[in-house]
Amino acid sequence: MRSTDFAPLYRSTVGFDRLFSMLDGLSQPDNGQTYPPYNIERTGENAYRITMAVAGFGQNELSIESRENVLTVKGEKAEEKEQNDFLYRGIAGRAFERRFQLAEYVEVKGASLKNGLLHVDLVRVIPEAMKPRKIDIVSAGNENAKQIEANAA
Repeated sequence: MRSTDFAPLYRSTVGFDRLFSMLDGLSQPDNGQTYPPYNIERTGENAYRITMAVAGFGQNELSIESRENVLTVKGEKAEEKEQNDFLYRGIAGRAFERRFQLAEYVEVKGASLKNGLLHVDLVRVIPEAMKPRKIDIVSAGNENAKQIEANAA
């Protein structure tokens, strides 16, 4: 149950509706979904990696889609006839769909499948217009105006 009411903020702010919707979504439980297990790690200043344990899934049984700041990873096993009589089946082969909310300017750089682990590499690409700029100060006696120099911080 949510204990925060965002209604007053909706009335007094403009353009933050996506943020409030995301906070609403975070306050709701993920229905106890723990499959498949995953890690999220920072691999650089603007680089991230999501690693998912997808043992038993082949490359053609996995799909990755990025749309409107949501990364969706789906796994669906191909229908196969049961030829073996399992005494114990501990390797899950059930279908899954896992969604990750991405921040602005975060893009999928690539994905790889190795040793049953799906690695999705992400990078934050900040547009030049959003990067900090260094502004040179021109003295009043100097007639030569210096240009604004972009600082690739």
